[in-house]
Amino acid sequence: MVAKIERGNHLKGVLIYNYEKVTQDQGNILHWHKMMESITGEFTIPLLERSFEPYLIANNRTEKPILHISLNPNPKDAVSDETFSALAENYMQEMGYGEQPFVVFKHTDTERAHIHIVSVCVDEYGKRISDSFEKVRSMKVCRKLEKQFQLTSAIGTTEKKDIPLQKVNAKQNNLKQQVGSVLTFVNENYQYQTLGEYKALLSFFNITAQEVKGIIHGKEKRGLVYFATNDEGKKVSNPFKSSRFWQPVGLADLDRKFKKSKAFIDKHKPQKRVRKLVRYAIQKYPNQDHFKKYLQDHKVSTFVRENEQGRIYGISFIDHTSKTVLNGSRLGKDLSANVFHRLWNEAEVPISIPVKENSKEHYTAHIENEPIVKEEDFSNVNIMEALGGLLPMDIPEENDTKNLKKKRKNKRDAKRR
Repeated sequence: MVAKIERGNHLKGVLIYNYEKVTQDQGNILHWHKMMESITGEFTIPLLERSFEPYLIANNRTEKPILHISLNPNPKDAVSDETFSALAENYMQEMGYGEQPFVVFKHTDTERAHIHIVSVCVDEYGKRISDSFEKVRSMKVCRKLEKQFQLTSAIGTTEKKDIPLQKVNAKQNNLKQQVGSVLTFVNENYQYQTLGEYKALLSFFNITAQEVKGIIHGKEKRGLVYFATNDEGKKVSNPFKSSRFWQPVGLADLDRKFKKSKAFIDKHKPQKRVRKLVRYAIQKYPNQDHFKKYLQDHKVSTFVRENEQGRIYGISFIDHTSKTVLNGSRLGKDLSANVFHRLWNEAEVPISIPVKENSKEHYTAHIENEPIVKEEDFSNVNIMEALGGLLPMDIPEENDTKNLKKKRKNKRDAKRR
């Protein structure tokens, strides 16, 4: 059995994701603990929310108080509803969440029936429940439950992730599920620092994201919605609010993701490899198709953004080796969108300035796709040419420098007297 633990701050999104399985006859509410019940015995999303509200109101500082756990037995195991309920109860108890309110959803939308547990990781006083060594403890609990309930052990088997190997299909009924699967995969596996880089990655799965703004009760509100697109990038579906997904894919979540990605990139510096490949390709293959093929052969995808007039205003490179998305201007001024527009639309061959590996990184801060250069640094090679007319023309000769030093020494001696 494999357990997967997720944390977030969108309770309603998690509940909607699971409750929709029930309404679509692809699941049912199997078990609950310390949850409010209706007279009819039926659960609704508002009723489920009310059971968690006191804990969330009492929450002190926990950023992601929502707990979403899935328990996935081997498909060969014929697990009854009673066993699933017992697995959930025992797992929560062993992990320290036995006194928390939680509800268990059984999903039957895939060939392997599995359960999802929704709970909170703060107690009734708002204090966070310890998650120290959680992954290690979870694996030990899973091994214990496998023996207790005679399930197939997950040791020695490789867990296959739900990796979206194809683009979403807007004609299928499970479009929201397809989009959610891609968002999960992208969020867990890739690094990106701007909304533009995020959208570049999503475009390969025929998905786009759009920021929306509005005034509600006199206050400005911002949000993010997702659309399915066709191969030309045109929207072909109704919007999906980010809150409709249980995954952390809202604007605030993305801001946190951007910061984590920046820390990863600053530490591992994947841009060095990408920069070297792109600079070589731009000199060797001025043709756009050949340029893209060379990079694709080296596991780097290219995403070009053009306006209606055919003007290239953005370019991003997706390195599938380091799982990183990088805007061209982030790699250097000589690899910005304007350079590629001139190369591919005006047949102007750019001059790429090589940068030594030990030279200081060129840092650029971005607002979407427009770079604001904060700092520039040059390698020692051809530094005079690189600086050009920025150097002052009245550079003192060697004798002038000696005279200047002598005058300063005389002034210091005079002060001492």
